[in-house]
Amino acid sequence: MSKTSFNPFKAIEKVLKPKAPGPSLTFKEFHVLEAIELMGREKYVGRIKLSKELGLGEGVIRTLLKHLKNNNLITINPKKGCKLTGKGEKVYRAISSRIVGPFEIPKNPIAIGDFNVGVMVRDAAKAVAYGLEQRDVAVKVGALGATTLIYTKNFLAMPGVDENCFKDNPEIFDLIVSRFTPKEGDVIIIGSAQTLEKAKLGAMAAAFETLKKLYSQAS
Repeated sequence: MSKTSFNPFKAIEKVLKPKAPGPSLTFKEFHVLEAIELMGREKYVGRIKLSKELGLGEGVIRTLLKHLKNNNLITINPKKGCKLTGKGEKVYRAISSRIVGPFEIPKNPIAIGDFNVGVMVRDAAKAVAYGLEQRDVAVKVGALGATTLIYTKNFLAMPGVDENCFKDNPEIFDLIVSRFTPKEGDVIIIGSAQTLEKAKLGAMAAAFETLKKLYSQAS
């Protein structure tokens, strides 16, 4: 990633600044990113769907949308719903060009939940230490945790371990590779939880955190 790359997280920081005086915001950076991702994929999205997908009450969603609108990231059509502006599309493209998924992953010895969802962050190995940051972020949004894997030498390894963690489960490895088609240095994060929704939230939150670090390293 070049040093002149557009950093979408700079735009997100402005959305998270509360107007003083006033109450502190109850939505987080992850919710802003998820909302932008959803609108980028589906064009128009209504408040009810956003509330369900983000796990936030409609009152919080209204505040989130107000902040997005005030920062010229979305427009709101009373009949169709919310849509990204040109600026919002730029943020979405910067994020979606680096993230692949989410895809559901079958239960396996590496992941820890009844439900597991994987997300890949392209060329992000240098933004990963030992996978603890990804795990902690996933837990904060309600997942049991997250397993971080790095694609290297044509296999998937945990950070700091030069060993194929799926050597005894080749069918899971083949499934993951077929869904993500990773390249050297790509990172796959598997969010795990008791529900599919929480597993997805955990994986996406951890992926966003990894991408944020990647952009900060490039700036």
